[in-house]
Amino acid sequence: MSTAGLDDDRETTLSWAQGTAAFAGVMLLMLASFHFLQGLAAVLEDEVLIVGIEYTYKLDVTTWGWIHMILALIAVAIGLGILSGNAVANGAGIGIAVLSALSAFAFLPYYPIWGIIIIAFDALVIWALCVQIGRR
Repeated sequence: MSTAGLDDDRETTLSWAQGTAAFAGVMLLMLASFHFLQGLAAVLEDEVLIVGIEYTYKLDVTTWGWIHMILALIAVAIGLGILSGNAVANGAGIGIAVLSALSAFAFLPYYPIWGIIIIAFDALVIWALCVQIGRR
């Protein structure tokens, strides 16, 4: 019995998994840069962001800025871990993407369009990492 067909299927699966992991790592690095820029804008210039209705989870805009910049630094470390092939970084990437989506949701009253964009990128990262973990 020939195993050539099985080897081709396995090679295709491995290349798909590696491509998905690279996509997730790059997306997480992009997401980190978005978070950092959003946080920097909030910390340096409070007037850049629109403050609307008072919400239950109201925090000072500067506090939100620091939260976003800290998440960005963590996301950079995890994104680099994903690109280097670290298996633990895949699970951590899902966790940081969930935290990122929650913080972007809480930041919606201040900058709604940007928050929605970040949530969409978070969803892509979560999808890509789930596919990657499912391939193992």
